[in-house]
Formats: sequence, structure tokens, C-alpha cells
Amino acid sequence: LFFFPPGSPYQPVIEALGNYPQKKFYNVSKLGGAKYDTLPYSIRVLFESSIRNCDGFLVKETDAMNILDWKTKQNNVEVPFCPARVVLQDFTGIPAMVDFAAMREAVRNAGGDPMKVNPACPTDLTVDHSLQIDFSKCAIQNAPNPGGGDSQKPMAKLSPLKAQPRKLPCRGQTGCKGPCSAGDSSRNSGQFSAQIENTPILCPFHLQPVPEPETVLKNQEMEFGRNRERLQFFKWSSKVFKNISIIPPETGMAHQVNLEYVSRVVFEVKDFLYPDSVVGTDSHTTMVNGLGILGWGVGGIETEAVMLGMPVTLTLPEVVGCELTGTASPLATSIDIVLSITKHLRQADVAGKFVEFFGSGVSQLSVADRTTIANMCPEYGAILSFFPVDNVTLKHLKHTGFDKAKLEVMEAYLKAVKLFRNDESSSREPEYSQVVQISLSSIIPYVSGPKRSQDRVAVNNMKSDFQACLNEKSGVKGFQIAVEKQNDIVPVQYEGNEYKLSHGCIVIAAVISCTNNCNPSVMLAAGLLAKKAVEAGLVVKPYIRTSLSPGSGMVTHYLSSSGVLPYLSKLGFEVVGYGCSTCVGNTAPLPEAIRNAIKQGDIIACGVLSGTKNFEGRICDCVRANYLASPPLVVAYAIAGTVRIDFETEPLGTGFNGKSIYLRDIWPTRRELHTVEEECVVSSMFKELKEKMEKGNKRWNLLEAPESTLFPWDLKSTYIRCPSFFDKLAKEPVSPQPIENAHVLLYLGDSVTTDHISPAGSIARSSAAAKYLTNKGLTPREFNSYGARRGNDAVMTRGTFANIKLLNKFIGKPAPKTIHFPSGQTLDVFEAAELYQKEGIPVIILAGRKYGLGSSRDWAAKGPFLLGVKAVLAESYEKVHKSQLIGIGIAPLQFLPGENPSILGLTGREQFSILFPPELSPGMTLDIKTSTGKVFSVIALFENDMEITLYKYGGSLNFVARRFL
Repeated sequence: LFFFPPGSPYQPVIEALGNYPQKKFYNVSKLGGAKYDTLPYSIRVLFESSIRNCDGFLVKETDAMNILDWKTKQNNVEVPFCPARVVLQDFTGIPAMVDFAAMREAVRNAGGDPMKVNPACPTDLTVDHSLQIDFSKCAIQNAPNPGGGDSQKPMAKLSPLKAQPRKLPCRGQTGCKGPCSAGDSSRNSGQFSAQIENTPILCPFHLQPVPEPETVLKNQEMEFGRNRERLQFFKWSSKVFKNISIIPPETGMAHQVNLEYVSRVVFEVKDFLYPDSVVGTDSHTTMVNGLGILGWGVGGIETEAVMLGMPVTLTLPEVVGCELTGTASPLATSIDIVLSITKHLRQADVAGKFVEFFGSGVSQLSVADRTTIANMCPEYGAILSFFPVDNVTLKHLKHTGFDKAKLEVMEAYLKAVKLFRNDESSSREPEYSQVVQISLSSIIPYVSGPKRSQDRVAVNNMKSDFQACLNEKSGVKGFQIAVEKQNDIVPVQYEGNEYKLSHGCIVIAAVISCTNNCNPSVMLAAGLLAKKAVEAGLVVKPYIRTSLSPGSGMVTHYLSSSGVLPYLSKLGFEVVGYGCSTCVGNTAPLPEAIRNAIKQGDIIACGVLSGTKNFEGRICDCVRANYLASPPLVVAYAIAGTVRIDFETEPLGTGFNGKSIYLRDIWPTRRELHTVEEECVVSSMFKELKEKMEKGNKRWNLLEAPESTLFPWDLKSTYIRCPSFFDKLAKEPVSPQPIENAHVLLYLGDSVTTDHISPAGSIARSSAAAKYLTNKGLTPREFNSYGARRGNDAVMTRGTFANIKLLNKFIGKPAPKTIHFPSGQTLDVFEAAELYQKEGIPVIILAGRKYGLGSSRDWAAKGPFLLGVKAVLAESYEKVHKSQLIGIGIAPLQFLPGENPSILGLTGREQFSILFPPELSPGMTLDIKTSTGKVFSVIALFENDMEITLYKYGGSLNFVARRFL
């Protein structure tokens, strides 16, 4: 449906691609001329899609021209967009696939060929939302003696690594009974190699392979047991449907799989090329814009519409150009840059707009940086943040395993349609709605402390700021140390040597890779800095409590594969475990001599860590100043031994031959980091993911599933049921039928959200859905949630308007109840609707302003439809939800401006009759007559011919199903 629409007026601009004559594409740049050249890159993708999919109905020529005239039409017109593909996670994917299975059944029953029913575009569904944590253990609790005191039982003997490890001296790790394996000595040459055995899980203390943890196995076993019905349905879907790919459990999260495996960048179908683009039900879908792929998150019903061959509709957006200039400070990490750009964009008011990056500074950002910035769109409110494909992108794709020949074709195509960004080119930049300028030179590294994480201190001001803290009165920053005592020195004997402690001395240094420091580049920066420090002859004083706590085994793996782990160990930063440690105070006690010296001299000792919490006394009771810093700065301060240092003018220490070594001498450049990240981290991670995707996993591979064209519905199933959306499927549409003598099911106020309409949480024990499941033999413990049961229309229909916060004016207090007027009974909403349907009485909903607010939710439209709701009459609608009502076959009607039920004197207890003319037109006025004789006018909120057509066919599901008859 998205490929060569019959009768497309733009087929004459199809050309062969330069040196690849067998490859064809729409040369859209020829249609727009100079006007096309001024379009932002993201709008060019929209334009190409409109040209390629123009069929005169779903996408019209006027739509394409409106996009080309973006400069004057932005924010003024709506345009259709046909994404190249869809990504789903299992919670939102299950109802979509159930609908497709039901459509096959309906098409067969109506005399059509069910095998023709398939998603219209490539669809990737990742099963990543079904895992629940039934079993858990905190890694640090199982560590050998995590907080001092009595030793725990020694760890079981483990099999050795295949490579011969180099033995490094243990620096006093409590519980360790000997030298620790720290990697392959062949890596000490400084040559980085990605060719290392991928050890998925390592012993956190000896870096040796261990069996898969019992916790993981138990959780996986529970996941497959609890969700067997759903998983079998997904496996059946993967076998019988074309254009659908199911990524099984235990593979990865939807947004990561989308970014790392299923992204194409450029599609090639039967030698025809076009840009990759995507909509998805995962909030992290925007990450792909960092790869030059236009994409954003939408609701389940919109993605299902795209799978059915329908476009998504959006207001032609403003595009904010974000110009990056200058060169980042050598000490600024990727995290510093990402957070700084996010802060600037939040202040620039980019909500509801596209953001597009350009300028000389863009090439300094790695793909990891770009995808992180794109992923943070919700933080600054943009629809998406787009990075056009450039040389950095191509280099990244090369390391992810893209075929060289494919990359060459990709580059040639993107350049032919002017979707390739080239800093070296003299071509003019696109025109933007507004331009936000960010100088990377202005981004400087910060640390936070000494007592609160919100107190930021520029690294170049650290020495003077600490001095000010010594002077200030005791409080949120001050320590109130008398002037004459601020330079006191306390000598201390430790391990046979004398050291001198003073205010600002470092006694704890912890490198932790969690939350804000999980970006591989910052951990690699710490490792590369350690490597250069060791090679220069720098050391860390032995009394400093150093530690390395990776967030996962993958962090250990890429530190090892890049060859930097032995150097971190040499400086004392050995892997201590996987879990929350120093941040939550799980630090082994300081040596007694050091503690006594600190107390004796009333020394303001310091801790430096790359974690998230640094409250006074939290890290260690005798360490009063604690700073949060990036991983490489933690290593730097540990080497310096004090926070009272100006890195610009003072050396970290003395290296070989008595030479003074400054931080700038050992700080890794961004180029070095990008090289190691791409060659070691990226290639290794993608290789592992590819293997997972190709091999699947044992449980999924052994899972039995039917292979029949039609799904064999199990009437006893409480998870998967054939819905009744297609019960009245016919070959030809019928004229809109009048709604006669309808009762009001619910009389609602303002700001009714999709969560009020269709809750996604737990199933209340007194609800209609609970009664249904109880009658099926389930106990409350087995109810699961509405989200997990989205594939069962019986549960979801009973859950419609089941929110306990629902305020129905008929009831007068929050409750999921209403009045069945023929009998006068107060019932659950579902029970009342069921009675109305048995009596053959249609129902409508009365509502106030902003009906359907909140996140897009497919069952917020499907549920009311199955309750028998024929129309909603509201003062105003949330736009997306209004479109969803039409897409399911419910008429959205709106009171005339200045009118509402109160002004019109409506109580909601009347019966309503609505007559539709044989020919509807967009925005037309209809008359409604009540049982009391009152007649008033409303607006039918059909905005275009396509919406009218969908309504006539009974919604998008029936519209598409009829195309297969």
C-alpha cells in the first residue's frame, strides 16, 4: 500500500541512481527546485513520503505541495505522513495483532482470501514489557563482605578464562583470597581490539565467567509461564503474517532493538530506494532521529492504522534549527554536552515542534551522543530532534555491521535527494522557523557538592569554591573552619609509609556507571585516562578507598575489550560488584589510622564519586565533603589526592623521571573516545545483539505454536479473544444510519482523560472485569492488569469507564457507575451498557471540554464502541482522541461555540435523536432532537473526506478489511 500507488502523478520523476542504474528512486529534489533546497532535512523526508505515496485519496497532490510550501504553511495545515515502518512493544502490539487475526477470520467468512490480510508496512514487535521481577537480589548484598565486619562464606571456585590472565596485586579487597584476574596481558600494549570472547556475565570480583544467575533464570521461567498464551499467539503471528517480525523475550528493550538492529536508514525494496522512517508505541522511539531516521512515538491506534495502510496526520510543524558551533572543552564529557544542550532547548520553547541540528559542532557528537539528545525530547517538549545522516553516521553504521556495498548505495542515494549533511560542502543551510545557537565552547564540566547534588561547581572554580566552603558558616555548603586551621596538616602512618592529610584530601573515590553516567563514552574516558596515567608513572595513594561498580556486565565487557580495565585496576579501581554501593553508603570502613587522623585534626576529608547521591555523612560518617563528578574526573581527583587543585596550573603528580604531569597531558580527546567507542563497544554490542536475534533463545525456540492461516481461538482463554469489530462486515458501505431515541450512558465534565475511559492498571476486585475473570475460575492473584489483557475484548470492554476516579454527573461522586434509565437502577457502566444493548437502545456520551485528554490509548476508543456508544457530544476534544473515535466508527459531535448542556437546559436524562444526511461534508452542522421536544444544532467534527469515508465504512478496521473482499 505504501509502494507505487496506482495512478500516482509523480511516477515521471522516478530515476536511476548514478553508478547504480538498477536502483530506482523518486528524485524529489527536481520537483521543488530552489524551494526544496531551503527545506529542513526533516521536512524533506515528509515531502518524499508524500510524493511516493500520493494516491489522490489518502495522500493528495495538495498535501505534497503544502509540505513543499512549508515556509508559509507551517502550523496552518494538516498533512498525512506514511512512515516506512512501525515498531511495537508487546503491550500495545497484542491488540493490533489480535485485530489482524480477527480480520483474517472476517475476510474468510465474507468470502475473501484471508492470506491477503497482512500489515501494509514492515512491523517489528519486541516482547519486552512482559517481564516482572518476581525474584530479586541486590548484587552488593552478595558481595564478599560489602561493608566490613565478619567475612562471608568464600565464593565457589570458578572456571578460568580461556585467555591467560595477568595477575595484579589485590589492594585489600575484603573477602578476596588472592590475586585477582584483571584481563589479558596482551592488551597492555595499548592496541584496542574488539576481537574478544563475549563473556555475557562475569564474576564481579575476579572477572571470570559464571553461570547465568538463578534470579535471571527464575524470572525468565515465570515470564514464559505467566505469558504463555500471549507468547504462543505472537509466535503464530510471526509464522503466518508477512511484514511482521517478532523479537522474542530476553533479546532487549524495544527502543534499543529499534536503534541497534531493525533500523534501515535507507529502505531498499525490489531495487527501489526511499528514506527509513518510523512511528512506534514506545516513548523512546525518538532515539532513531540520532541516526537520521525520522520517527516519533504515537498511540496504539495510530500505529495500527499505519499497519493497515493509513497515514498518520500531523499539523505541519515549525522546525527549530539548533546550530552547534565551537569546540567543546577538553574536560567536557558527553554527559556534560548532552545535559547542556537539553537545558538550552528547554529554555528555547520548542514544545510541539521539530528540532534539527546543524553547524560545525554537530560532527563532534558521536551517534551515542546524538541518540541520547534525541531520546530526551520529552525533557524539552519537542516532537523529535533530527540529526541528518553525515560521515559520522556512516562510520557508525560501518561498525554496526552494515555491508560496505549497501553503505555506498545509501550514501549515493542520500546525496542524490539532498538528505546527506556535509560540513565541507559550500551549500547553504536550510531555512528554519527559528534558530537556537549553542556554543560547545561554553559547555564546561561541573561537579556537584560538597553536601547537595543541586549545588554545581565549575571544575575550574573547584579550588576557590572549596576554600569558600571552609570559610562559610556551617550550613548547606559551609564548614566554618577557623582561618588559622585551614592549612593544618596531620601526618599519618599507613602501610609503612607516612602521608599527610589536610582539608580537601580525597579518601574515597568511586567510579559508578549508573543512570546519568551509563553512556559508554564516560566510562571509557575514565579507562583511557587511567591508561595514560599509568603509562606516565602516576599512582593513587593506597589509603584512598577506590572502587569500580559497573552498572552491568556489559560495562565490564567493553572496558575489558577496549583494554583499559587492567589500568583502572592498577590505580585501585577494581570491579567490586554490580549494584548500588557507594551512593547508598555501602562503602567499607576507611583504614583505622586514616579515620583517627581525620577525627584528630578535624579534617574536612572528601569523597568523589560518579553516582547520584552525596548528602553529608551518607557516603561515610567521617567524610563531610562529597562531590559528584564524571567517571574520568573521579580518577583524576583520586590521582591528585585533593580537591584543592587547579587543573590548569597545578600538576596531578610526578611521573617517571620526576616530570610533572598535568591533567591535560593524560585527558583523552573526543576523537580517541569516539574511535575506541565505535571499534570496541559498538561493534561488540551489535555483534552480540545480532547473534541473539538470529539464534533466538531456547525457551522461545521450543515454544509450540499453531501454523494455520487462521488463529485457532481458545474459547477458554482469558488473554486472547476474537473481538467483534468485524461482525457486520459487508462488501459495500452503507449510508450513516440515524441514531434514534438514544439514552445518555454517561454525563461527564471537563478534562476526561483516556485513563478515565480505559484504565491500564490493576483490575479492582469489585469491577465488572473481575467478576468476568472470577467466573472463568481465576483468583484475584491471577487477574494481572488491564494492560496485560489488552488482547481480550471481554476484559477490556468491562474495563471501559471502570476508573474509580470517574465523575459521572448522574451519580454525583467519583465511581465507575451510571444509571440505567429504563429501570432506574444504578449499575456498573458495563452492566448498564449491556442492558441497553439487549433492549436495542443506542447510547451516547455527554461531555465537557477537552474530552479524551492524555496519552493515546486504543481501547479508549474501542471500549466505548463495544459498549454500544454511537456518538460522543462534547464541548471540545483532544485532537488525537477525536480522530480515534472516527477510526473506530463513533461520531464525534461538538456543541456550537458558547453552548453546553447547562446553557441548553439539558439534564442528560432525555433521549436524543440524530439524523445524518445521505452525503456528509467536513464540518457540517446537524440537528439533534430530544424526547422533550428541544431541538439544537451541533457540529460534526469530520475534517476531511477521508474521515467521512472511514466513518461510513464503520471505522478504519472495516474500511481496510473490505479492500480484501
